[in-house]
Amino acid sequence: MLLTISTTLRPATDLGFLLHKHPDRVQEFERSFGTARVFYPEASEDRCTAALLLEVDPVRLARSRGSSSPDFSLGQYVNDRPYAASSLLASALADVFRTARTGRCNSRQDLADGPIPLEIRLPALPCRGGADLAHRLFGPLGWEVDAEAVPLDPGFPAWGESRYVRLALRGNVRLADALNHLYVLLPVLDDAKHYWLASDEVDKLVRAGEGWLAGHPDKGLITRRYLGRRWALTRTAFARLAELGDDVEETLDPPVEEEPGAEPAAFAAPVADVGATGRTEPVIAEPVIAEPGNAELPVAGLAIIRPADTEPVDTEPDSAEHHEAEPDDTQSASPRPDDETGDETGDGAEEDRVPLNTLRREAVVAALEEIGARTVLDLGCGSGQLLTALLAKPSFTKVAGMDVSARALATANRRLRTDRMPDAKRARLELFQGSLTYTDARLAGYDAAVLMEVVEPVDPPRLPALERVVFGTARPAHVIVTTPNVEHNVRYELLAGARRHPDHRFEWSRAEFAAWVAGVCETYGYAADLRPVGEDDPEVGPPTQMAVFSRRDERP
Repeated sequence: MLLTISTTLRPATDLGFLLHKHPDRVQEFERSFGTARVFYPEASEDRCTAALLLEVDPVRLARSRGSSSPDFSLGQYVNDRPYAASSLLASALADVFRTARTGRCNSRQDLADGPIPLEIRLPALPCRGGADLAHRLFGPLGWEVDAEAVPLDPGFPAWGESRYVRLALRGNVRLADALNHLYVLLPVLDDAKHYWLASDEVDKLVRAGEGWLAGHPDKGLITRRYLGRRWALTRTAFARLAELGDDVEETLDPPVEEEPGAEPAAFAAPVADVGATGRTEPVIAEPVIAEPGNAELPVAGLAIIRPADTEPVDTEPDSAEHHEAEPDDTQSASPRPDDETGDETGDGAEEDRVPLNTLRREAVVAALEEIGARTVLDLGCGSGQLLTALLAKPSFTKVAGMDVSARALATANRRLRTDRMPDAKRARLELFQGSLTYTDARLAGYDAAVLMEVVEPVDPPRLPALERVVFGTARPAHVIVTTPNVEHNVRYELLAGARRHPDHRFEWSRAEFAAWVAGVCETYGYAADLRPVGEDDPEVGPPTQMAVFSRRDERP
């Protein structure tokens, strides 16, 4: 299968700098399913064309088929995968042009940051939906689309058209955006992927769709097809997109800077299985969830892990923080579908909007500064977004993060870059593993504790245990709690009235949240102020609601 990228920018050979591939070399990259080659059919001052040629080996695909996969006879060897652009090509493109997709080019950063004249050609592209669908998907992104349906057999016009198109895209587009458009939309048009879909597919989609997917008129179709119509993944992705720009930097897999001619790192998904269409499936390891009493579970590269003396509050075995942190998610791994400034317009006009999870973090930090907290504990710290914001302010002399997920803590460790953190800053940070429903001596002694979007994944019968641990035993002077306002969910068309994340056991209305806050205050001797986060809709209230608790003996 073949992909060509051309430019008439002068000097056109600067395309080699932007792609990090030298025009005078033919470069090969071995893949699990074949070999990718990058070469330049033409390279002059006036026009330069880079070609990505992917030679798929059907035998290698078939040999990687798991023993439990059904035998589809010749279908393993005879299919369109070697010839038609598909997720195999998208996967190769993502790996070969890894740095170019991030928009980084040290020698030509000004060019990488702006649009350039581009022409992209794909001679054989499976398009389930025909040429019209290609226009629908690429047109709103600033491309002039030429999609010509390929006949089944030119000698027999009566047979009609095949499901393939010859696609040409022309436009003034930033190269990184163009590559990410292809990475997402090639498998969408094919409506198939060559590997099994795991939860990290949502993160890949959000990263590659940064700046354009949330405003695309067909974002629903794109998301469903990209995620193979897996409802749990699709719903999570819709929630992430409704954030309109949640943190999407590649913190878990930072791109390796490639010099022209350098070979990038191998693609991350290990191939394990092949189905009838030649789509391979990666091995998916089950995440490790810590159980109470196993607080010394090793976490690779973690800054500080300290053991806990845990005592169960009750006999129920479930952990409160059952959810895993995914890359770039908001607190405690629950991505939020809250539209931070009003209804979605779908026309890309939201560029000046501030993401809700940013507003939420800012509101929490402002409240902590307002109450004069110096030592802060982030309960359910997830990937460490709030920790990052707190460490940036020297007024917080001690910042600690706790999460039940070893994977989340490792993610936070990478996000915070503790291996490169100055000693003075690192001395202010502590990360440890624990559960919110078990008594833990490490939770005591802080000026303030934060539960940012972590109560709603807790089973309602477990809430009293959480309350006893936080408000009854740890008893910080102040506690800040944020949670979604279920009344606001009607403002998100993609949710269709559903909860904002499949992990949520409940979501409170404003009255329900106020009643819970009042009950906690009466039981444990706190007073609380209720505050909106995000635009306070006159009909349904704000997207997020926040309570700032203060122990009565600490109030003036």
